[in-house]
Order: sequence, then C-alpha cells, then structure tokens
Amino acid sequence: MDKGSKIFVTGHRGMVGSALVRRMQQSGYKNILTCTRSELDLLNQQAVHEFLAREKPDYIFIAAAKVGGINANNIYRAEFLYQNLLIEANLIHGAHLADVQRLMFLGSSCIYPRNCSQPIKEEYLLTGSLEQTNEPYAIAKIAGIKLAESYNLQYGRQYISAMPTNLYGPNDNYDLSNSHVLPALIRKAHEAKLRGDTEYVVWGSGTPMREFLYVDDLADACVYLMESGYDGPLVNIGTGTDVTIRELAETVMKVVGFEGRIVFDASKPDGTPRKLMDVSRLTGLGWKATTPLSTGIDLALQDYLSRHALGCR
Repeated sequence: MDKGSKIFVTGHRGMVGSALVRRMQQSGYKNILTCTRSELDLLNQQAVHEFLAREKPDYIFIAAAKVGGINANNIYRAEFLYQNLLIEANLIHGAHLADVQRLMFLGSSCIYPRNCSQPIKEEYLLTGSLEQTNEPYAIAKIAGIKLAESYNLQYGRQYISAMPTNLYGPNDNYDLSNSHVLPALIRKAHEAKLRGDTEYVVWGSGTPMREFLYVDDLADACVYLMESGYDGPLVNIGTGTDVTIRELAETVMKVVGFEGRIVFDASKPDGTPRKLMDVSRLTGLGWKATTPLSTGIDLALQDYLSRHALGCR
C-alpha cells in the first residue's frame, strides 16, 4: 500500500475497524473509505456490488461482522451464521467483480477445532469438531477463508485471511448479555467498586485459558501484512501467551482497583478449554505484539469510563 491508495475499511465504527482506521491515519494514509450501515447495507448484495464497482478501492479490509460473546453466539445461532455468510460473500465476490486485487479477511480463533493441540497452528483448520457454543460463527468464518482462497486459486487474486485471537480495547462492547469476557469483567469490576460490593461474579469455572490481544496491536499487524505485500496462507495474529480466566479476572481487579473477591458461576458455560495461537508464522514475517495485558486493560478501562461509565475511577 502507498499513502494515496484508496483503502476501504468495513465495520469502521466497530472495535477492529476503528483500530484499522486509527492505525492508518497515524501513518499518513489519506484516502481511507468508510461507510455507515445506513449508507451501505453489507447484507444487500446489489448495494455492495454497485458500491464496489463505483468506488473501485485498491485495498479492502473486511472487519465488519456480526459478533458477540459466548452467550450471544449460543443464542443467536441463525443470525450469526446467516449474516456473516452474507457479509463476507457480498464483499469478496463484489471485490472480484470490481477487479480489486488485494483484500484482507478477518476471522476468529474459534475457527479451529475445540480440542486441537496447543498452541494452535494454522494447519489445524478443519482437523476436528468445533466448539458447539460458537459453531455457526466459526463455520461462517471458515467459509470466508475458503472463499478468499478459492478466488486466489481460480482467478489469481491476492485475498489473504488473518485470524486474531481474543481482542479487546477501544470501542469494545460492554453489554453484559452479549459481550466478550474481558469487557464484561471490566464493567463488572468497575460497577462492583462503585457500589462498594465485596464480590463480583465471573461466568464459568475460571479454569479455561485464553489469549488476549490489544486491538491496536491487531491493526498494526494487519497493516504490516498489507504493506509488506504478504501473499501467503492463513495467518494467526496473537501474543503467543495465555492466562486462565481466574488470572484474567484478578488482573482486571487490580487495574480497576476493586478489592473484593471473585465468585464463579459454574452454571454458565466455559466454552473451549484452551485457545492459544501459534504465532510463529507471523513472528517469522517480522511482527510481534507489544502491548502488555495489564497496560491494555488499563487503556480499555479508560475507554469504558469515557464512553459508558457513570462516576470516575
């Protein structure tokens, strides 16, 4: 990419899309194309194809998706499968019709089998059964990867796929009914502190292990791959280290300044026992994450306080 390239970022109001825009603006990219949902409905094939044919971007980052935590994935299974299939199909096929040569499709670590070996290598894709609670979302993302691969093989496109680990940071979703674990813990701990509670409740047993990547690090990795001209297979993006949910909850408590105790609600699902990404392919290309977990949580907390919370830290 050069600074004058027309770069279309979908989902620019979400956590990942806004981080991509922020990262490129900081680097001097001048021609970043974005659209709100009211301006372009990504579920509408005709609208997407007409938009891409008219705008003819040089690069596309597919950061738009229907996303949510373990509860939302498990409840809204049809919507997670249907809407994500439509979004990626409309954009990838539309990009091809508009002769867009370079595209990045962003997926999720949930594409990998539930019980595969750790850390998870890219070649483990499709080698076992998926986690049931988010299987529809995972299947949609796998379809997007294979769609991008198919256009590369059949038409010589350069559509690459990147699989981030669990993300957090500015513009995250803090709705306790459908958010991911880390933003939910930040909100719960902060509200418990404000109320003067002696405890806060964490879903599950606390034993599953998860890896967390600050979203600005993800954006940096994505731009790095595009700028370097990477044209290879699926790439994992993560830190290469993980923590238990208990350790995560304890770190959140320290950052927030909540001095109570943790109570685990074992009636809630744990999900996959462990998800640690093997990031050796990415580090071999010269990129590593730089934001420590406690630093990232503090930055996420400041974002939460500025956008949502009543009272101050």
